[in-house]
Order: sequence, then C-alpha cells, then structure tokens
Amino acid sequence: MTVRTRPDLSRIAPYVPGRSIPGAIKLASNETTAGPLPSVIEAIAEAAAGANRYPDNGSVAVRDALAAKLGVSADRITTGCGSVGICLELVQATSGPGDEVIYAWRSFEAYPVVVKVAGATPVEVPLTSDYEHDLDAMLAAITDRTRLIFICNPNNPTGTVVAAEALARFLDAVPPHILVALDEAYYEYVRPDAGAEAAPDGIALAEGRPNVVVLRTFSKAYGLAGLRIGYAIGDPEIIAALFKVHLPFAVTSVAQAAAVASLAADAELLTRTDGVVAERTRVRDALIAGGYDVPPSSGNFLWLPLGDQAAAFGEAGVAAKVLTRPFAGDGVRVTIGDPDENDTFLAFALGAGLPIWKASQQD
Repeated sequence: MTVRTRPDLSRIAPYVPGRSIPGAIKLASNETTAGPLPSVIEAIAEAAAGANRYPDNGSVAVRDALAAKLGVSADRITTGCGSVGICLELVQATSGPGDEVIYAWRSFEAYPVVVKVAGATPVEVPLTSDYEHDLDAMLAAITDRTRLIFICNPNNPTGTVVAAEALARFLDAVPPHILVALDEAYYEYVRPDAGAEAAPDGIALAEGRPNVVVLRTFSKAYGLAGLRIGYAIGDPEIIAALFKVHLPFAVTSVAQAAAVASLAADAELLTRTDGVVAERTRVRDALIAGGYDVPPSSGNFLWLPLGDQAAAFGEAGVAAKVLTRPFAGDGVRVTIGDPDENDTFLAFALGAGLPIWKASQQD
C-alpha cells in the first residue's frame, strides 16, 4: 500500500540550492568568503557546549540586541530559521487554499515554494525590461483573494532596487488588509554608487504602516549562512501571528549566540561589505568592457541576462570549475567572491564564456 500524500505536492518543485563541487570556485550561493570573527567563533563554541539544552524559543537575547540596534521595541521583532523561514511563516499566517500571494518574477526562488507548500496560489508579475519590480503591474494584480505581497529589495537575482519614493507610493496604494513583506536580505550591500541613492530603509517605511513587515538576515553580510538565523520587524500584531505558526526551537542556541556576538562586532563585520562593493564594481566594469550587459547591482552578486544561453554558460563554468547560478531561460547570477576568485571568473567569462554571451545576443 502506498502512503497517501497531498496530491498537489506533485506540482511543487523543491528549492534547488547552488551547486558545490570539491575544488571548484563557488560563486553560486551569495555567501561571504570570510568566516565569522574570532569573537563570534568563541561565542559559537561556548554555545555548542550547551547543545544538550533546548534553545530559547523566543530568542529574547537576539531580539533585545536587535531592538537596541534598530531603535524599535522588542515586541516588533521575531526571528526565524533564516529569513526564508520567516517567508514561510508569513504565508502560513496569512494565506491558505484559494488565497493569492504576489511577487515579482524573476525573484527569490523560495517564494513559489513556500506559497505552494501553504496551499496558496502564487501570482508572478514579470520584471520590467530593466530587471526591476513593475510596481504598477503588481498593484494591478491585486484581487479580493490577495493576502500577501513580497518585494525583494534588492532583488535576488537581478540586484536591482526599488527606490524609496516609488516604494512609499506603492505601499500607500496597497489595501491596508494586505500584508507587504519587504525582503531586505541584501540591505547591507546597498550603496549610492550602484544607482541606489534613493534606496529605502524598510524599517523607516514600516513606521505608521501596520501592514508592512521587513525581513533581514544574518546569512549574508554577517557571514552566518550555515547557522540559519534571520529576523522580521513589523507591527506587534503581525509578530504575534508569526509566533503562532513558528516551528518550535527553529532557531538554535548556537545561531542565537552567534547573532548576538555579531551584533556586538557590528562595525567590524559591516566594514567587510565595503570590500565586496568595491569588487562588485570592479567585476561589473570588466564585464561591461568585455561586451556584457550587466545591470547595476545592490547585492553581493551580479546578473547576466543570458536568456536561453544561461544553462550553457553555467555548464561551461562547471567545466572550468567556476560555479555560478544559472536560471534557465533567464540569466546567470554570479556571487562576488575574493579578488582572486573574481579574477578566475573574469578569465572564464571573457574567455570560454564570451562566445555563449554573444550567442545569447543573437537569439
């Protein structure tokens, strides 16, 4: 006898992470190349010694530290198993069968997964020709079944940013009963020199807008991707709803200790982002000089709109032991690594990869 599972699971494609191959340069998963600071490693080791005990289910120390840093009350903050864990909780708290969740496409690969897992209906709104969110089209997509809207800002994988003024107008136009999640996983990499001089601070935009929640993470700029801890800032009623669907003990004691220690070393850790931004500019300039079209990015990655040649570019990179993240039919996302890793990628892109790029322009 075959065990019965939900019939709709056959229509849900599981999330596929970036590839890892021993000996290859991995520029596929938007990780930082630098490990945790010594003070953070010490906190991790100390917390690991108490792994026989359950973690604090409320992440009180983390929330208190974030409240002090961000200038908000702790009842406006919750944590999750990475920001993607909170994405799932947001869908579960707002949506079920028959309800709709809107997001841009292409955007974060996990959005369609978490929406379908909750039994809700994904509504994908194409990006503009400049690889940006089409806010007018997203507003037009709202129906009486819409419960949640994701805005990935900067957008993963294209790196583009919705400017503050445009986003404020959008938020004011969204009906107040619909929750808007501003997914700011790459917030710390935003700089004016990437064309994002009017980039928003989601926390400021959420003030006075109880239907707006902001997601951030320790996975990227703080270098804790392997420990899985993200957080959300929003109206206390939304935070209380998220606690109701929160998987008990989803944020480990080790992750919580590392997050608190990272916040204590905040200035030193965030200085590292300046190096990533400098490399982002250098790599983009070299690619453009080599004939590529590369939109400005405010993340720790670049977007190559290769269309139907994206998969071929990715496979050629695998052969050269340079792992990128191809999205079949759309493009390739390239994480910014160390300078020597970036040099190796540029040698590939301007060598074996260039004919593939040229082929994409002929299609």
